[in-house]
Amino acid sequence: MLMADNLTEDGGDETAPLGTRKGSGSSLDTMNASGSESASSWSKSTGSSAGSNPRRADGALNVGDPTAIETLRELKEENTKLDYPKNLPLLLGEKIVETAHDVTYLCPFQGKVKGNLYVTNYKLFFQGTERHSKFLLDVPVGTIFRVEKVGGQTSRGENSYGLEVFCKDLRNLRFAHKIENHDRRQVYEKLQMYAFPLSHKLPFFAFEYKEYYAENGWDVYDPLSELKRMGLPTDSWTISKINETHNFADTYPAVFGIPKEATDEVLKQVAEFRSRQRIPILAWLHPVSQASITRCSQPLVGMGSKRSKEDEKYLQYIMDANAQSHKILIMDARPSVNATANKARGGGYESEDVYTFAEVIFLDIHNIHVMRESLRKVKDICYPTVDDAHWLSNLESTHWLEHIKVVLAGAVRIAYFVDNQKTSVVVHCSDGWDRTSQLTALAMLMLDPYYRTIIGFEVLIEKEWISMGHKFAQRHGHGDKNHADAFRSPNFLQFIDCVWQITKQFPNAFEFNEHFLITILDHLYSCLFGTFLYNCERERVREQVKVKTVSLWSHINSSRDEFVNPMFASYPHQHVIFPVASMRRIEFWVGYYLRWNPKTRPLEPIQQRQRELVQLKEYLEKEVKELQKQIEARDFGIEAGSSSPPRVSSPVNA
Repeated sequence: MLMADNLTEDGGDETAPLGTRKGSGSSLDTMNASGSESASSWSKSTGSSAGSNPRRADGALNVGDPTAIETLRELKEENTKLDYPKNLPLLLGEKIVETAHDVTYLCPFQGKVKGNLYVTNYKLFFQGTERHSKFLLDVPVGTIFRVEKVGGQTSRGENSYGLEVFCKDLRNLRFAHKIENHDRRQVYEKLQMYAFPLSHKLPFFAFEYKEYYAENGWDVYDPLSELKRMGLPTDSWTISKINETHNFADTYPAVFGIPKEATDEVLKQVAEFRSRQRIPILAWLHPVSQASITRCSQPLVGMGSKRSKEDEKYLQYIMDANAQSHKILIMDARPSVNATANKARGGGYESEDVYTFAEVIFLDIHNIHVMRESLRKVKDICYPTVDDAHWLSNLESTHWLEHIKVVLAGAVRIAYFVDNQKTSVVVHCSDGWDRTSQLTALAMLMLDPYYRTIIGFEVLIEKEWISMGHKFAQRHGHGDKNHADAFRSPNFLQFIDCVWQITKQFPNAFEFNEHFLITILDHLYSCLFGTFLYNCERERVREQVKVKTVSLWSHINSSRDEFVNPMFASYPHQHVIFPVASMRRIEFWVGYYLRWNPKTRPLEPIQQRQRELVQLKEYLEKEVKELQKQIEARDFGIEAGSSSPPRVSSPVNA
């Protein structure tokens, strides 16, 4: 074990030549050294930078595939009808839908840049036309949450007529059009159409994207394999398929772990007493003590303090499955005031007078509305300018780091009780798909070193977020033009931020690097991959996401070297880690929130340096193995590679 320095809804409360490879990393390096936005951000990629190239099965575009060749030819023929830069990178399935010339991008860091603007069914692409400028701006339209017209026909000031584009990755982009060109309306309409496809009855670009990868990311997570990895079935736990058709609980996965004593009839009765039928199901099982983490939604207690004998019995089953403890902890993510207020809406929390074998602890994590407002304030202080003189007070006023600390502290408590106290923990919030996912996933990351590997972390996201019904589409407004939707919230961003905080305290315990985390966040918004589309497993099955789209893990696992932490040391970290959840250790994630500002980025590209370190590490590990073989051969009196007699060590060497 390591310890670092000692309401309903959860918110109630161009075409490249044939054979050219295209990359798909994250938009970490989005400006060149001069401060201009670079094509490395999203243009050399399927949504991101760092020079990584998604590969087909043979490591490049499969030009032997007639379908791929025909697709490229069709795209080339269609795009030759438009005037566009020959180096504009188009993905398979991508096409240009609008072009505007003589547009000025009002860059907050470099000033006015004149150029041409292109809109495709996947991205907004701007290229500077001035000789001294190699300015490129490349933004997936999926990251756009609002487009506004600036000025009207009577506007007289310079650059007072144009468009302003607001992005989910904290950027605002301002473009000035010339009134006499009459192209603003067409660009506006095309952005509205492809940034918000659901509002215009169009498919996500993920369904148009036709890239092939060496690895199939959809194979990463298999629920049965993961349950078996945890040891199921056991004497006390079993695998239930009562939700195989998603008719039992429509936001739950098809299979999950439950106490062995619980019959289907008990499950149905418990479901009636839990919000959205989200009964307590297994998240993680301690391999030695059998202490468990289970997750669910709030009980439907209401103002009348209703009871359910079946629910009480079910939680007793969970406690009895762990012979190490005679009580169970119920971790309610909400502030106690919010949990009590939910009684008026038919919800509430477990009473210790009823659940006599349980202790209820409130973790004081605020609801989605508070978190959304906090992130809005973060954006205000980070983009486009940073007020250095008042940075600390401005940051404090956002309360963002306080929220990160509270979430992290709650997860640490869960991990501590499970590992140190050998006590089973039940976790819930209101509906059990926002704060609950944050807490269980973070606790599992601390408890299980498997989840600190690249594949393991992908499994963790699939298991605790995607399959468990976190409403990715609603929380991030995928394809929806209703930017004022009150149910949008950055819960998943907070989770990734917390993960980054832990990696800062334990830099050698994680196989993945910062670029990996940023890539995940970038493609959370890009809608290039099917991984984060829709709200639950049932919807993804209905839309055939695994059949018709590509997984984000296909890209990452096919370009694995881009995401490896060169400082990872697996053997010393095969145990529990406890980060310090204190404001003195919580940091502001400059590499993500301030990455668009050229003044805050390192002069040397981090990804290139990390790749070099990974190569050096592999070389040194190989050298160590060779030296170990030589030492073993010497110790056995046999010189490696020869039959000569053993050498006698001098006293000094000995």
